[in-house]
Amino acid sequence: MAFLDRSQIVRTPDRAPPAPGKELMIGILLAALLATLAIRNLMPADALAPAIVTLMFVIGAAAAGAAWLCRARRFRIMWLDLAGSLTFIGVVISVLIEPDQMVRLFTLSDQPE
Repeated sequence: MAFLDRSQIVRTPDRAPPAPGKELMIGILLAALLATLAIRNLMPADALAPAIVTLMFVIGAAAAGAAWLCRARRFRIMWLDLAGSLTFIGVVISVLIEPDQMVRLFTLSDQPE
């Protein structure tokens, strides 16, 4: 009855609690959504998509900066994953921007709106 012999069982070392990556990502995306809803009334509709993309890139850069400052390897990987996913979301949203929107955003016009 080898299966009853418990002397062969090796206890695994206790693991550290997992990093709160999912909760942090959801919180960051909710903050970005709230910021988007807040600036929706302040900006024209043509400038909203570039503003969202810029917001995603800035938050992604801040997450990469937090990863650079973090000493623990596990948390550094989590912050780098967050930075990469936010940058990816920004790139995906930037595909939806038409070139005319960017031209109108950066050129000065003498015409009244």
